[in-house]
Amino acid sequence: MADPSVAAMRRENSTLVLMCLTVLVLQSLVAGINLAIPQLAASDLHPGASDLVWIVDAYVLAFAGLLIPAGALGDRYGRKGVLLAGLALFGAANLVSALAPNVAVLQAGRAIGGVAAALAQPATLALLLHATRPERRPQAIALWTACMGFGGMVGNLVAGAVLQWFDWPALFLTFVPVAALLVAGVALYVPRAPRHDASVDPIGTALLTGGLFAVLHGIIEGPVRGWTDTLVLASFAAGLLVLTAFAAHALRSRKPLLDPRIFTIPSVRAGALGVGATFFALFGLFFVNAQFLQDVKGYSTLLTGLAIGPLAIGMGVVSRRAVPLTQKYGPRPVIGTGLAAIVAGLLLLSTVDAGTPYPVYAGYLLLMAAGMGLCAPALTGGILAGLPAGSAGLGSGLNSAAREVGAALGVALIGTILTAHHALRSPADFLAGLTVGYRVLAAVLAVAAVLVVITWPAPARDRDPVPA
Repeated sequence: MADPSVAAMRRENSTLVLMCLTVLVLQSLVAGINLAIPQLAASDLHPGASDLVWIVDAYVLAFAGLLIPAGALGDRYGRKGVLLAGLALFGAANLVSALAPNVAVLQAGRAIGGVAAALAQPATLALLLHATRPERRPQAIALWTACMGFGGMVGNLVAGAVLQWFDWPALFLTFVPVAALLVAGVALYVPRAPRHDASVDPIGTALLTGGLFAVLHGIIEGPVRGWTDTLVLASFAAGLLVLTAFAAHALRSRKPLLDPRIFTIPSVRAGALGVGATFFALFGLFFVNAQFLQDVKGYSTLLTGLAIGPLAIGMGVVSRRAVPLTQKYGPRPVIGTGLAAIVAGLLLLSTVDAGTPYPVYAGYLLLMAAGMGLCAPALTGGILAGLPAGSAGLGSGLNSAAREVGAALGVALIGTILTAHHALRSPADFLAGLTVGYRVLAAVLAVAAVLVVITWPAPARDRDPVPA
């Protein structure tokens, strides 16, 4: 007869691997699609500039806007079932995108993919916490958060390799069998978690989703149309109005989707700000990295995907050390050091030009990666530790939503700066915009870092996240 402890260990390890692979795959399309833009622009679909923006951002908009209600949905109706539905829909959405006969169908496929990712991602962390023994949960969270960051790098690598030899539909087709394999793996090896009486709050869901959609729409359109454009200002105004209505509804509701008062919990508030700020910096980097390496350094698509590898190496190595360091010194100094390293990396990246040797550039990427690996596990742990038992899906959704909003803001800010410097006209203009963009990203992150550190709870010791 098999040893029950051995079987439990295998189930725990299988769940860890599958949940980390899932978030890595879901995140990879956020960044990887950017490398396909030149092929899409020259394709038979004949997309305009605005069409290209929405081919990229329809996924992000749906993903970010639905993460919090999707997390609550999994808590209430079963995380494994919601995860399986999300992965199956993800595969179907990529098949639709690959076979799209026109721009509208491609954009619809991308939006459906974002809905699928929103369904799947919050459940991954909740299922991981349920399957993992308490003493291993901090390390599991560290690996999960590292894979969140790895996703963008893997997306660049996969896209670079596929697009080097095939046309853009092959990028989407690549994810169809991957999604099928993940569905099979989750169905066979991931245990079900108990359901909880989480509120799905239809009115609150509609208000929160609508408000986030409107704000993100303004963020996405701002760099293209200009921040004083009527549509952009109307999007922000509508978003703020609807989010205010959501807050008023949630404060009156007996069982709200998301109680705004959770942001009075210091670790939740500081954790969400810190997660958003780190991915604000990371995706600002992703947005300009491919252009710098291809247009300024002259790298091929494949070499561009490989050249961002130091980020994965740095995060992978440092995130494993982050947990014992946090346990020894407390979250506050570890988070502060990590955020400071990211700021320093951005400032160093602002000095690069066509003559910068790749090993020097890689060193700057490693510094940013080390910062991400240090602070990300403690920030996510702070969000989860501040929430009640049974809310792991909602907490994961909040963590991921903060990440996606931060990423969208980072791309919007540096995109606006590049546009203002007429960066599309020549490599010299691009480098001037890149220098300013990285320095502005660093300044914003520095302010956020100070706020995170000074508002982190005084004991500076994270509790172990509650089991799902």
